[in-house]
Amino acid sequence: QVQLQESGPGLVKPSQTLSLTCTVSGGSITTNYYYWSWIRQPLGKGLEWIGYMEDSGVTIVSPSLLSRTSISRDTSKNQFTLQLRSVTPEDTAKYYCARSQGGNEYDYWGQGTQVTVSS
Repeated sequence: QVQLQESGPGLVKPSQTLSLTCTVSGGSITTNYYYWSWIRQPLGKGLEWIGYMEDSGVTIVSPSLLSRTSISRDTSKNQFTLQLRSVTPEDTAKYYCARSQGGNEYDYWGQGTQVTVSS
């Protein structure tokens, strides 16, 4: 059974960098054909895809967030991370990590972590 767990600070000040880590167990983030995504959902709004990292390490980020977003990984810890720079209150949301097989629907999700951007 694959499990994903997000971790990181719940409160970030405006203009700072939001950093979240997704720790994966029960499966390797380097296994062929699996993509590892970050997704967020502001309160009362729909899901917004942020980006993903392929098994090869290639990352694809939403054009609307590309200038502020980095996705990286630590294969020794089986973790992948999200960094979102220059945050504003509009980045307040519940952040999820998830797995999909290629471009197919997500089959495993983390429980999500609430991040609030506020001074």
